Amino acid sequence: MTLSHTDPGLRRVVRLVGFLNLGYFGVEFAVALAIGSVSLFADSIDFLEDASVNFLILAALSWSASHRARVGMALAGILLVPGLATLWMAWDKFNVPVPPAPVPLSLAGTGALVVNLSCAFMLARYRARGGSLTRAAFLSSRNDALANVAIVSAGLFTAFVWPSAWPDLIVGLGIAVLNVDAAREVWTAAREEHASAGA
Repeated sequence: MTLSHTDPGLRRVVRLVGFLNLGYFGVEFAVALAIGSVSLFADSIDFLEDASVNFLILAALSWSASHRARVGMALAGILLVPGLATLWMAWDKFNVPVPPAPVPLSLAGTGALVVNLSCAFMLARYRARGGSLTRAAFLSSRNDALANVAIVSAGLFTAFVWPSAWPDLIVGLGIAVLNVDAAREVWTAAREEHASAGA
């Protein structure tokens, strides 16, 4: 089945996902700064990136396939931003290895998981039919949900097993790896879409 990029259902979903990501960015960023969490900081920047991706997608849906593919390639680069932010925050944490408060860490991670699972569920039906742009949005939400499970686990591990900064640091660096892989997948899909448009 071929998806029309002017499909009002797709536009509605992308708009809602964009606003959900923007809203939770503010929540998670505030908690990350309050408790000094590398993983929450990286994930909050990822929420901001996801909001930007979805609003770009919303603007680009009415464009030609070749223009959408070019935006998809640009989004592959945007997906790397949270990884760079994570490395910066991780370096800072290495110098002052104080563990974050585990309860706010786990609660914020749980809230993020609910938001990302909702977004991934809404985008799932479009991931294979909407080109590289909707694939980028779906991959972002899917990867973020996996990262959120790890954040919650890091909070529980810090509370009950190992009161150290390392669980948070490891998860934060893992988020960076997930985003590099998502960027690779989006770049590949966009290149294929661009080649098909030019054929």
